[in-house]
Amino acid sequence: MRHPGEVAVQRRAGVRAEDHGSSRTRPQIPEVAAAFLRNQHMIVLGATDDGGRVWAGVLTGPTGFASPSDDRTIVLNAVPDAADPLHGMFARERDIGLLAIEPHTRRRMRVNGTAVQAGDALVVWTEQVYSNCPKYIQTRSPTSAPGTPAGLGRGTSLSDRHRRWIAEADTFFIGTRAAGFGADVSHRGGNPGFVQVTGARSLEFLDYQGNSMYMTLGNLELDPAAGLLFVDWERGQTLQLTGRARVEWGERRVVRFELDEYAHLTDTVSAGWTAPGYHRFNPPV
Repeated sequence: MRHPGEVAVQRRAGVRAEDHGSSRTRPQIPEVAAAFLRNQHMIVLGATDDGGRVWAGVLTGPTGFASPSDDRTIVLNAVPDAADPLHGMFARERDIGLLAIEPHTRRRMRVNGTAVQAGDALVVWTEQVYSNCPKYIQTRSPTSAPGTPAGLGRGTSLSDRHRRWIAEADTFFIGTRAAGFGADVSHRGGNPGFVQVTGARSLEFLDYQGNSMYMTLGNLELDPAAGLLFVDWERGQTLQLTGRARVEWGERRVVRFELDEYAHLTDTVSAGWTAPGYHRFNPPV
């Protein structure tokens, strides 16, 4: 079944290809994708809480912590920390979006499906499995292992520190969802400054040209709920934002985000990464 939000956005963007979008994905995990997953140390995930708010977060672990057990099942041997808004969310089965990303090679793959917690692991049943192009991914490699995650606070208004963090970011992740079509989480990248902070509870960014599937914008067409994840690569911290996003169409597509709540965590990823190598296709800011 074609995603009506994706179809609407594709038509607005001038994409005329038939059946181009999430309906072309398959639920099976190819062996090359399974091998890629087994080599990952970081998985981004997105899901919707019981109040309809979307959160994006990250799980890390040693090689093999993300392991397909068959061609439709992935076991993540990690669960969101108690300070993470995603904590406890998978006590019952719910929609999930996953992004496995390897910054130093600019390789990434996305998995959408459902998940439930089983002890200290998440069991994911796949419905959509597909790879993405390497555009706008900045190369970097960790120089240390993650610590033990801990919360540094939650709130409804960004601090000066948070605003600087976002304004200097070259990467973030965005989670979306649409009723009947599941959850999704995607990568966004560009040169520092590609995200503009417009207030204590608002930011915006240009939507750069990608593969024209418009899975993120397609979900936003049907439901404005969105979750953003920013990573402080030097300090090993993450900033999770939940709120609403809308797309403004003009000469350039602009996505405007309004914050409802944030969660600031530390030791969620490695503290210390190599200097970024910016992608040659990053548009100038």
